[in-house]
Amino acid sequence: MSKKRVLSGIQPTHDSFHLGNYLGALKQWVHLQSDNDAYYCVVDLHALTVETDPKLLQKRTLLSAAQLIAIGIDPNKSTLFVQSHVPAHNQLAWVFECITGFGEASRMTQFKDKSQKGGAERTNVGLFTYPILQAADILLYQPDFVPVGEDQRQHVELTRDIAERFNKKFGKVFNIPQAQIIKSLAKINDLQDPTAKMSKSAASMAGVIELLDTPEATMKKFKSSVTDDGKEIKFDEKAKPGISNLLTIHSALSGKSIESLESQFSGKGYGEFKTEVAEIVISNLEPITRRTNELMSDKAELIKILEIGAQRANQVASETLKSAYSAIGLI
Repeated sequence: MSKKRVLSGIQPTHDSFHLGNYLGALKQWVHLQSDNDAYYCVVDLHALTVETDPKLLQKRTLLSAAQLIAIGIDPNKSTLFVQSHVPAHNQLAWVFECITGFGEASRMTQFKDKSQKGGAERTNVGLFTYPILQAADILLYQPDFVPVGEDQRQHVELTRDIAERFNKKFGKVFNIPQAQIIKSLAKINDLQDPTAKMSKSAASMAGVIELLDTPEATMKKFKSSVTDDGKEIKFDEKAKPGISNLLTIHSALSGKSIESLESQFSGKGYGEFKTEVAEIVISNLEPITRRTNELMSDKAELIKILEIGAQRANQVASETLKSAYSAIGLI
């Protein structure tokens, strides 16, 4: 039986991924490559929708690719590439923009949220057409499913709508992919605001554990993490969100159940518990940091890996684009 094809991408908008990214999605990417034909993409074109520094974007694109390899994405098993290295993404996006309604695009939740915050005058057109480029990113590779977080479900539904519309109007070109909502290994919250999801858009980075943080920085963040007034180390998301978050992190990385951790730390203080959680995190992230630094120390080799991935991606994408162009009447 042939392998199913899977595609997913991540933006290079920061120097480092964070623990929420890692446990929420990226570890699953690693598992998926074993039994599927996996395509993983650093979506640098999407990163242009926010104000960007060219040198920083270059650095972050390479850092993102290096971290993906460091966490276990194997370029020999998966096709790992950079979005802008495959021109068909932009070419197919234009075709899709011409069959997508203005109202349909404006209903996208992320666009509505961001444009309301920034105001219409300060919102660029790229942010508006972002989901249509994302549809091209996906459909070029004819994937069977797209692993995404719940917040991206609407974008995959738009992708399916565009593909179905194109197929109905011009003949079947695109496979209709399923959204596979990733079952997170753990829902990781901010260490300073344990009721909020860990995110790079947080007001302060003091509660965000970055994969490339130094061990000292990680330890400091855990030691100053917000807990509660009680003394008991018990999982209770409503009454003890801080302790519950720390238990979740420990369990996700150590493999121990929440119940066994509650028993292990029964009668022990918060300080001792925080230190152990920090040590578990540090021991898991240290090999990732080391491998990322190795890859970044030889950028020529890293770029070569990405070029090989782009060649493979281009072969698939150019065939799909050719079929789409022919179907729509382009010579």
